[in-house]
Parts: sequence; structure tokens; C-alpha cells
Amino acid sequence: MTVQTPVPVDTARRRGAGSWLPASIGRRVIAAAWATLVVQVGIVGTGGLVRLTGSGLGCPTWPRCTPESLVATQEMGIHGVIEFGNRLLTFVLVAVAIVMFLFVVRMRRQRRDLFWLSLAIGLYVPLQAIIGGITVLTNLNPYVVGLHYFASVILVALSAVLVARVYATPGPRVRAVPAWFAAVTHVTSALVLVTVVVGILVTGSGPHAGDGGAARNGLDSEFMQHVHSWPAYALLAATVVLLVGTWRTPPVLRLRLWVGLLLAVEIAQVVVGLWQARTGLPIVLVNIHMVLAVLSVAAMTAVVMHLTAARESVRS
Repeated sequence: MTVQTPVPVDTARRRGAGSWLPASIGRRVIAAAWATLVVQVGIVGTGGLVRLTGSGLGCPTWPRCTPESLVATQEMGIHGVIEFGNRLLTFVLVAVAIVMFLFVVRMRRQRRDLFWLSLAIGLYVPLQAIIGGITVLTNLNPYVVGLHYFASVILVALSAVLVARVYATPGPRVRAVPAWFAAVTHVTSALVLVTVVVGILVTGSGPHAGDGGAARNGLDSEFMQHVHSWPAYALLAATVVLLVGTWRTPPVLRLRLWVGLLLAVEIAQVVVGLWQARTGLPIVLVNIHMVLAVLSVAAMTAVVMHLTAARESVRS
């Protein structure tokens, strides 16, 4: 008869404490990665609503809503509700980030990419909230407001990388597309970045830079709208080149799908941009335009992430 050594109670408890956490990629991990991307895009929409309704100072101080209250008061009206509601959504971002991190913590050795990505996103969310607080404390300085938006752009990009890596085969990766295609992709990425940055400057110069008393950045809004269109149309042309070029890339990379998605977002962005410019910049269209901008960043990130493949799959 074999006598088994009993497992110490403390060891058993430690094993049981994290036994519910995933040890491999499954539905829970995939759902958490997608949730991360969705909430990061969503906060751009609600943050845009704050800006476009002139509610940026609905809560006139930070981190409290008023010097006497943590929450919006009845006297603050709808602007206080909108601004405080957007602040509350930060806690949703934090909760999703924590769940994502916990779901990959047991895989930190075999999937270090997912571990560090989820950790970076989780640490970045509070930093974004702090930047949001600075925008209030600086009375909606247009450059700080722009920085706050750009922080969301980075978080959306990181979240898109996370989603792509969840589906990817772990291990060393190598370029799986022709060198010219990779070069055009990186030029297209640069055009996405320039278009977004110029778009931030356009907004900071126009009527939707903040509430009526908020400062503008002093740039000529009408001229900046034309400047914004230049990299946008160059981006559209570069994406068409990429779409044609996908016929020379391995089908397993599914680049045709991702470049097609990028092109669809860009076309929608151009249509909305022209529409809003010709109708006096209505709030709804401007907010859609802001959300489409970060969706283009997410789609562009997906394209870049599919330029490479696991070394073993390329050899096979």
C-alpha cells in the first residue's frame, strides 16, 4: 500500500484561491479582451459628450465634484450629471482592467505578452483619469483636453493589440508579408497618427473646444479643417493601396479583412467629416467623428499586428 503525504492546509488553500482563474486562453479571456477594447472606445464617446455639451466644468473641481461634495448636486443641473457620469465610467474601465489582468495572471510565464499588456492598460487607466482631472483644474486648457483625448487613443491602440494577441499563437514572430507591404503599412500608420493629432488641434480651435468660457488654442479653425483633410485623404489613398496589396499576402493572415475594415471606417470618417463641416458641426456628428477616429486607430493597429506570424507557421 502506498501512503500519500497529505497536502498542507495552507498550500491547499493557496491552490484553491486562484483555481478559478483561467490557465489557458478560453472564452472568458477572449471576452475580457474584447470588453477592454469596447469600454476604451466607449469612454471616448461619453467623454466627447461631456466636451460637446459644454459640460467639461459640470464638476468644477477634481477629484471631488465640488469642494463640498463627491457627487454632482441638484443645483449643478444636467452639466453636472453628464460630467459626473463620465467620471463614474472610469471605475468601469478599472474594473474591466482588473478582471483582464486576473484572467491572464496564471499564464504570466507562457503568455508574458498578455500579462504585460493587461498590466500596462490597468496602470494607464488611472493616469488617464489624472489627466482628466488636470483638464478641469486648468479650466479646460485646449492642449490638456487634447492630451486627455490622445491618452484614450493610446489606450484604444493597446487594447487592440491585446485583442490581436489573445488570438495569436504564442512564441517568436516574424514578418509574413512582403517588405514593401510592411513599409506601406507603417506609412499608413503614420498618416493615421497625423490625422488624429491634427483633428485634435482642429477641435481645440473650434466651437466644441469646451464650454462657452473655455479657451481655444488660437488656431484658425477654418484653415485647420483644410489641413486636417490633407493627411486624411492621403490616408485613404494609402489604405486603398494596402487593400490591393493584400492579394499578395498569405490568406492565413486575414489582412484583406482587416484592411477592408480600416478602409470602411475611413470612408465613414470622411463622410461624417464632410457632413458635419457643411451642417455647422452638429454635436451628434462631431461625437461620431471622434469615436470613428479611435476606431480607425484600432483597425490600423489590427492591420499592423497581422503583418507577422508565429515562426513555426511561416516555416510550414
